[in-house]
Amino acid sequence: MAAQKATHQLTKQHNRDLVLRTIFEHESISRAEIARQTQLTRATVSDLVAELIEAGLVEEVGYGSSSGGKNPILLVLKANSRYLIGCNLAQDRFIGSVVNLRGQIMETVEIPFTGTDGQQALAHVYEILDQLTTKTWQPIVGIGVGTPGLVNTRAGVVVDAVNLNWQDVPLARLLTDRYHLPVTVLNDSQATAIGEFVYSGNYRSDENAIVINIKHGIGAGILINGRLFQGDGGGAGEIGHILVEEDGPACRCGRKGCLETIANTRAIIQRTEALLPEYPASILSGHTSEIGLNDIEKAYHQQDALAVRVISDAAAAMGKSIASLVGTLNIRKIVFTGYMNKFGQRWLDQIQQSMQASSLTRLAADTRLEMGDLGFKACVLGSSAYMLLDDYSLLFTPGGRS
Repeated sequence: MAAQKATHQLTKQHNRDLVLRTIFEHESISRAEIARQTQLTRATVSDLVAELIEAGLVEEVGYGSSSGGKNPILLVLKANSRYLIGCNLAQDRFIGSVVNLRGQIMETVEIPFTGTDGQQALAHVYEILDQLTTKTWQPIVGIGVGTPGLVNTRAGVVVDAVNLNWQDVPLARLLTDRYHLPVTVLNDSQATAIGEFVYSGNYRSDENAIVINIKHGIGAGILINGRLFQGDGGGAGEIGHILVEEDGPACRCGRKGCLETIANTRAIIQRTEALLPEYPASILSGHTSEIGLNDIEKAYHQQDALAVRVISDAAAAMGKSIASLVGTLNIRKIVFTGYMNKFGQRWLDQIQQSMQASSLTRLAADTRLEMGDLGFKACVLGSSAYMLLDDYSLLFTPGGRS
């Protein structure tokens, strides 16, 4: 009897989530259309919608056009009925935002961080969350964190984040104990992939995509049938440490010649400075201060020989690396996010040429490279959205009721 009750409860929860997901995916929708799309009976849909209205998650907003008979009553998601917090622990600044159920960022707290002090990094995370959890945006039902490094999402542990000097940090437990909220922790590139996928408006819910995030590190988020693929140990997408150059520059991982040593932003700046003596006529040779990525970008767009060489070499290395993804996964949509997008379409075309030269011709021809739209927001939105991708239960916890 208990088993039958449990099965009935699970079925009801599955159907409730199916109805809620359908409402999430539409600006407005009628009960009849929900029944048609979910293949649930109209009576079941009506009962579940009543529960969602009672929970304060859904409301009626008027009438739609009729296809015969009465005009249907339209339903919408109450975007401000619940809030989540999303965090992006980027290498140069930590960002936390309160996000509503439609992915609208309500408030943001930002703290610069350029050091490698692990305790200071954790203190900054607390500082951001202390501020956001005491704001007027209530109820907050969960916290999502996107962090650089290797992450065991299931355990909520940052296994190794070199830039933050974190090893085996039980971040989810630390934050749950402090804020008494559900917490998820995932790699920042994986969070960015979810943010682009869910909120850019350019993807179908069942689509495949690879989102490559290039900043001080390089990582990829892999989405298969609209779901994040993390691999057995959570490290799927760590492409920054693919070997691209035998006996190349030393990498922070302890090896030599990794993709990051040629194609990430720090490597590009360092290589530009190292090659300056070979290019006395370069626009960049007259700099009296340290060369920054914006300086290299300007020079690149002005066809400066040094900048073109460094960026072209970085694009070629990137193209070779993603060729292995194309051959292994045959995912046809690859999206680039991060600081390197400022180099524009010509940089993307150079990556494509290198990828095509290193891949099976037919597979490469079917692969599209494009740039993401959301910037830093992608990680913030993705880290919060991840909590709801497969399970809406936290929206129905006591703290999540209006």
